[in-house]
Amino acid sequence: MGKSPSLARKEPQPGLYGWLDERLGLDELLDFARAKEVPHHGQSFWYYWGGISLFLFLVQLVTGILLLVYYRPGAEAYESVRQITYDIEFGWLIRSAHSWSANLMVLAVFVHMFSVFFMKAYRKPREFGWWSGLALLGLTMVFGFSGYLLPFDELSYFATKVGLEIPQTIPGLGPVIVTLLQGGEQVSAVTIQRFFALHVVVLPLAFLALLGFHLWLVQKHGNAVPPSEELKPEEKRRSIPFFPNFFAKDMAMWLITMNVLAILASLYPWGLGAPADPIAPAPEGIHPEWYFMSQFQILKVFGRWFPGMTGEVLGILFFTAGIVLWSLIPFYDKDNTNARRARHASWFGLAALTGLILLTIWGYAEI
Repeated sequence: MGKSPSLARKEPQPGLYGWLDERLGLDELLDFARAKEVPHHGQSFWYYWGGISLFLFLVQLVTGILLLVYYRPGAEAYESVRQITYDIEFGWLIRSAHSWSANLMVLAVFVHMFSVFFMKAYRKPREFGWWSGLALLGLTMVFGFSGYLLPFDELSYFATKVGLEIPQTIPGLGPVIVTLLQGGEQVSAVTIQRFFALHVVVLPLAFLALLGFHLWLVQKHGNAVPPSEELKPEEKRRSIPFFPNFFAKDMAMWLITMNVLAILASLYPWGLGAPADPIAPAPEGIHPEWYFMSQFQILKVFGRWFPGMTGEVLGILFFTAGIVLWSLIPFYDKDNTNARRARHASWFGLAALTGLILLTIWGYAEI
């Protein structure tokens, strides 16, 4: 009497793969990956931006660990970065790759967020995927802000002071937050140590935990399809296996991203300015990084319309309200049964994207 297929023991495979498979269950993982399907349609290109963001985060981890070998937070921060950039072999390349990948990661996460929004991937049952993705974007921007100060050159010092003016305007709580971050009344060596601890310990731990939760939700609910695909009958929708089909394309996108990063890091290396001098006046044209420029420009505009603290508070309230509405969109556009709400949500997303781009361009035009 033969054994049932479920009870039959699999013959071990020879070689290293067989040794690993017997202990780790590699075949089961591959079977699971092959069984997973990814929708295939005209907008499938936008699925890759989540993976691109993940790849750039991994680059951040690897290059960040290498920079940790030589970086010294505190009073010697500038000198250690100078040595990395000019004295240590290939130090300039590692630092440049770290800085460029940070900016590309912020860009990739923004593209991923807007693609998710316009695909309506925040709808039931993916609300927590939307919220966890927004939280990851917030952490990514804090990563960039905290890392920008660490070289402690003239540009990073004054740009950080400008950036800290944004939370400073929060009534009541703002000055407390800024003092806690700075470790005092001014940006100093103590601030570098606090930003360093935030950048290399607190943020990575929080980011990895939230990233694991986000990826689990993506696995649980699968990839959302755009509204145009939802209208098609089930038999007319196409999909491809995650492994090897989608996985191979995802790896190709990683390779393209790596090449773009390599070109930028090698041909446009990240520079290092003069040492920060807190006594010296701020150079002309100091501004926060590009991903904070729209918020900074809003504060400037409201400051012109309503001089004094009133304008700053109204500016803070304006973009805070926008963030709140953006995060609550799953409660308004819940499913595909209400075409009017779906159109309103799309217009809101288009207005947010247009406003973000125009305010950023406006901010740079006024420098």
